Amino acid sequence: MSQSSVQAKIRSNPKFAELVAKRTRFAIVLSFVVLVPYYTFMFLVSMHPQIFAAKLSEGGVLTIGWPIAALLVIGGWLLTGVYVSRANGEFDRLNQEILKEAHK
Repeated sequence: MSQSSVQAKIRSNPKFAELVAKRTRFAIVLSFVVLVPYYTFMFLVSMHPQIFAAKLSEGGVLTIGWPIAALLVIGGWLLTGVYVSRANGEFDRLNQEILKEAHK
């Protein structure tokens, strides 16, 4: 079986369209979930720095901005883990089904 015929079978498979749609939708949603808070934080830091300049404790040096920034970074890591988990589960399963059907 030639490579072009396998590619044609894959592209015509409805599961391939489902895989592409699910993966794209999921990536866009996760991108918004990460980028909107990040850019909101950056905007607020640049336009209203006094919001994040409040000290966490009396006489302390740590401001409220540091833990919020750390949460943004940790949230990004966690959401990357969510994507990898789904990619290695549902998306890989669909991919294997598509490949099996294409090589029949």
